[in-house]
Amino acid sequence: MKLYKLHTKQNVPISKEEAWEFLSAPQNLKVITPDYMGFTILSGVDKSMYPGQIIEYIVTPILGIKTKWVTEITHVKNLEYFVDEQRFGPYSLWHHKHFIKEIDGGVEMEDIVHYKLPMGFLGQIAHPFLVKPKLDEIFDYRRNKLTELFGEIK
Repeated sequence: MKLYKLHTKQNVPISKEEAWEFLSAPQNLKVITPDYMGFTILSGVDKSMYPGQIIEYIVTPILGIKTKWVTEITHVKNLEYFVDEQRFGPYSLWHHKHFIKEIDGGVEMEDIVHYKLPMGFLGQIAHPFLVKPKLDEIFDYRRNKLTELFGEIK
């Protein structure tokens, strides 16, 4: 089974504290997810982010098929990074690291996602035509939304 990697970086003109406050609030994931994905949080956002936190969502990633997605926040270092891992959902593996680093004029936000697809060879065939373009679209939307909300460093 092939392991895929998605890696993005974005620089925004806000403080590390502002970036952390926004990114570490699970309810803000809805703000930076395209509306067509029908992203709905079912549970797990009643407290500030902590290791062991379980968050349940419903998403509609492809073809209008509603999917339950359960993630666990496995690591948190205040103002620096957190990691979410899928426990149940559309991927065989989903490990997403979120980093925040101070830079001149703001912060660099970095996402590193390692993921595996279900269905073996069929999943690998679908990756370049269906999964990768969809993930790129979602992360491009996220980049544009964060720029709209906070601006960008030029």
